[in-house]
Amino acid sequence: MTPSRHRAGLLAALTAVAALLLVLPLPVGALAVPEPTTPVTGNATHFDALGAPYGGCGLPQAELDAPDFVALNAYDLPGDYSSYPMRPIPASQAAKIGLWNNGLNCGRFVRVTVGDYCTGVNDGAPGQPFCRNGSWTADAYSGATLTMVVADSCGDGNAWCRDDPYHLDLSTASLNRFVRNGTPVGDMNPTHWNNRHVSWSFVPAPNYSGDIRIGFMKGAQRYWPAIAVSHLANGIHGVEYLAGGVWTAATMNSDMGQSYVIGATAAGGTDFQIRVRDAAGALINDGRVYRFALPASCGGTCSAAYTRVDYTTSDGPAPTPTGTPTATPTATPPVTPTATPTPTGTPAPVTGCSAAYRVTGSWSGGFQAEVTVRNLGVGAITGWATALTFAGSQQVASSWSATVSQSGRQVTATNAAYNGSLIPGATTSWGMVVTGDNQPPTVVTCAVR
Repeated sequence: MTPSRHRAGLLAALTAVAALLLVLPLPVGALAVPEPTTPVTGNATHFDALGAPYGGCGLPQAELDAPDFVALNAYDLPGDYSSYPMRPIPASQAAKIGLWNNGLNCGRFVRVTVGDYCTGVNDGAPGQPFCRNGSWTADAYSGATLTMVVADSCGDGNAWCRDDPYHLDLSTASLNRFVRNGTPVGDMNPTHWNNRHVSWSFVPAPNYSGDIRIGFMKGAQRYWPAIAVSHLANGIHGVEYLAGGVWTAATMNSDMGQSYVIGATAAGGTDFQIRVRDAAGALINDGRVYRFALPASCGGTCSAAYTRVDYTTSDGPAPTPTGTPTATPTATPPVTPTATPTPTGTPAPVTGCSAAYRVTGSWSGGFQAEVTVRNLGVGAITGWATALTFAGSQQVASSWSATVSQSGRQVTATNAAYNGSLIPGATTSWGMVVTGDNQPPTVVTCAVR
């Protein structure tokens, strides 16, 4: 029996994307792999936990709508095990979009049914058949079911994530909670697992009650009010915020499908009103409006991974028609403890920038990482330079969206021609593939140049 796939850390690969290339997620109809309306069959693997502080949908694991969660494939790239297209995947590369759908399937529930057991080798090796030198066979665990929430994406370079469009990566702790004949299976993992077939389909949230939950992301502030929305009856396909009396479509925070960057009701304010659209594109709760403010506990900038807020609501029609969707000039938040922190409780400096490092994918002998640069000043900048110091003997194998050099443990990156200019609060990113152990750098800095 081959070992099942295990993943640790944040494998929702938020690959580098410059602010000028920021795109809105594509509608479901643009998917390369049609969204299943009836149960489909794929190979299933398992992983131990979401990354810290977030999973691919933009929520800490403790804030998920259910303890049982899955990851869907970020890419549809059969036979391609080495490329990592930018994310969100732009419309010009729509054929590469997997059922993750640039985050639009975040927060939806799937009903998973255990299928056949593999008697051979089912290791996801690139270019190799699934269950080779053996066969698929039904056993005592076939037919067990569990309803799980989509919380992450699978973008790894193996056959499961690239060759099987209906592959599911399941929470390891959930495997023995699958139920058959009214009783949890108890011991399917590890000795009776071997990366089985499963069948699955999207379903409404089971036994749904109450209303949505709203929390601010780490680094959120009045000039970058990024929120996460959870406890959803039918997923989330959009957030609209009221600004200047007009409803405006918020921009998804990279492809973290439950996180959006909103605007205040008044420019530079800390009071917000939003409404939410579900996976069918309908306004939830008949257009209910949710009113809340940046929490006082944030002290100007939220430092916790997730700061939940209380809100009030009003029902009925909105005050004005929806405005033309506009993109917020931000991409991904600073989310790692190695980042230079955003100032708290004080005005932004006249000039300055921060750099936030995060791992976006890992494998035996290497990993992929991203550094997000943010303009912290009150004026535009025209260039930046970041530096980081590896903890060991890691080496940069390739990079993008910056000019990168390495001397010993020190890595320096300066902006590319197209992503050096940043308005206040705007971000851009550069990325790299690294050989060596996945260890966080000891230092990450940014300087304006």
